[in-house]
Amino acid sequence: MDASANTAELIHAVARMRSPCRFHVLVEAANFTYLRRYLGCARADVLVQDMVERLRLTLADARVRAIGRNLIELDVEGEAPEQLDTLMSSACRAFEDPLDLDGEPHRIKIVIAGAVGSWQTDEVTLAEEAERALAKAREYDKPVTQAIEALPHDAKKLAEELDLAIGRGELVLFYQPKVHARRQEITSAEALIRWQHPTRGLILPGDFIPVAEQAQLIRRLTLWTIEQAIVDAARLRTAGYDMRLFVNISGQLLSDDLFVANACRMVGGNDAALGFEVTETSVIRDPESAIANLQRFADIGIRISIDDYGAGLSSLAYLKQLPARELKIDKLFVTQLTSSNRDPLIVRSTIDLAHALDMEVVAEGVETHAALALLTVMGCDMIQGFLISRPIAFDAFVTFLREDRHRRAPEVSRDSFNRLAATWKRG
Repeated sequence: MDASANTAELIHAVARMRSPCRFHVLVEAANFTYLRRYLGCARADVLVQDMVERLRLTLADARVRAIGRNLIELDVEGEAPEQLDTLMSSACRAFEDPLDLDGEPHRIKIVIAGAVGSWQTDEVTLAEEAERALAKAREYDKPVTQAIEALPHDAKKLAEELDLAIGRGELVLFYQPKVHARRQEITSAEALIRWQHPTRGLILPGDFIPVAEQAQLIRRLTLWTIEQAIVDAARLRTAGYDMRLFVNISGQLLSDDLFVANACRMVGGNDAALGFEVTETSVIRDPESAIANLQRFADIGIRISIDDYGAGLSSLAYLKQLPARELKIDKLFVTQLTSSNRDPLIVRSTIDLAHALDMEVVAEGVETHAALALLTVMGCDMIQGFLISRPIAFDAFVTFLREDRHRRAPEVSRDSFNRLAATWKRG
């Protein structure tokens, strides 16, 4: 290791000792729509830079940058988690006085939220926690904070066991089919990882994926998933079923050059049809790297799917740049589709938007015949959810395909479809 590398490592170590906490704060102009109507689009589009300058003057130690037309992020190091409240209070005070916009004073109403983590907390996790806090801040109309705890003792033990499990054959992929709504054919399936622990039994991904991300195991775990999906795709073709299998990709990995290179080598070296599902928030965190790497995947035939659309900070500016061919509507909107007045409008407009961008739409979380019928009327392309099938092991998935079990739900839904079609057309 050369002298410059030693110096950089020493500086980093000293910084960690002095600043054990990391803060990520999001500041949003809540009255942006009003100001845009008053000021005009051209002036409103640069308003966020005026806000950035105000925050830089107020918070000299913060790294401040605009990440949207009305959204700013701040990154700061600190000594204790309690400093997050002080930081956010200072940011709020920065906008107590109006901004001078072309000679006129305008008061900016802000929504603010933040997350705090340790030095071990990765940037994507910290940013996603801040985004979840911002969603609550909008709803409650008050500042919201979120703390990310350091890896607890039990989680450390689980991470150590997971590291060994990857090489011991304890991991297995379950598959949940995606059914084409009009053709009633299974066109693809999502691969969902499970951990068959020798003493704890079946462990679901929600219990170990966050641990894998914090313990820096997510790259190895995802490469194993891709490799197994390639094997299973070949087994499906042998059984007479040629379909695309989708693998979930953590936001951490979209800017991981080593992961991208390995994934491209693995997929490019065989004829398996794969897809990668990524969340919209993971793209927004580092759009330049994410878009470039997603394009690399798309160039070798990997189908890109935007997962959980609508659950995070949706950005049309980024969405139109992505080489995505599929968009998945978050199940939050689908599960309330027939019991809400607004959700059907959101779902229908999302379907129209995706089609305009030449993308197919998948509705996940479909659990009722009424929801299936309404989604079909709206023009949704594919359906995924417990109404069709829960995630099932490979052998059970082959049996499911052989017996055409996916056709049972559409048959029961036919009456609902006819009623809803007539109602929708009248509306």
